[in-house]
Amino acid sequence: MMDGKRILITGGNSGIGLVTAKELASQGAEVVLACRDTDKTRTALGVINEVAKIEAVNLPVDLASLREVRVLADRFLSTYDRLDVLINNAGLFPTKQSLTEDGFEMQMGVNHFAQFLLTHLLLDCLKASAPARIVTVTSTLHKRGKLDFDSFKGVEKYNAQTAYSQSKLAVSMFAVELAKRLEGTGVTSNHLHPGGVATDIIRDLPWILRKLIGFVFISPEKGAETTIMLASDPALEGVNGQYYDQCKKVEPSPLVNDAALREKLWDVSLEAVGLN
Repeated sequence: MMDGKRILITGGNSGIGLVTAKELASQGAEVVLACRDTDKTRTALGVINEVAKIEAVNLPVDLASLREVRVLADRFLSTYDRLDVLINNAGLFPTKQSLTEDGFEMQMGVNHFAQFLLTHLLLDCLKASAPARIVTVTSTLHKRGKLDFDSFKGVEKYNAQTAYSQSKLAVSMFAVELAKRLEGTGVTSNHLHPGGVATDIIRDLPWILRKLIGFVFISPEKGAETTIMLASDPALEGVNGQYYDQCKKVEPSPLVNDAALREKLWDVSLEAVGLN
């Protein structure tokens, strides 16, 4: 089904990202991971390449560094002539506040700004490869989020879930605004909630919470189904600007449909990543 398609996926070395990469590789896609150069990533490549028709590779990147994101984009564009599917899958949920190399609150910096920049740097390649797709993994927790533009570089009193919900709201707003701006280009942008999945994103939580989450959350295999569907289903060719929750099209937070707020976030994000 994916023969001849090239996919770049962030965070494809564990959880739903790994399951997604493995499944699409087994369908014939050429999979390029964008992950840190670690033993975990090398192990993931081994797992993917057990079933891949075309050998998967990793282009190393630390998404907590916009400089490294730019290097990643340059390496991709100098190596490959087309990109059929970009999957913005990476995400983190640290329980304690920390800052990226560029001084942004870590969740906003990695979950939103890094992938905002990467997407922009690859847009011309995606347009030249049209029809092409951008698939962005968000969370249903975006519905609890509010944008506090003053918090993007950290706050005095940090709440991990508040920061996570805000970052995922930004992710969803970006996906929809991008869809609007891509109309007529042959490139689509959709976003999804995979379901409650017990993955490495919860690694910083206390062990008892991780244990309890393991009992109530769905498997990464089940969680990856929506990403795989949006990346590969021929029936979704041309579908643009939609939000899916466990393979069903649903409505996102009303804030996502606030065009003025989306535009403000877009402009702030352009300035933050140095594209203004």
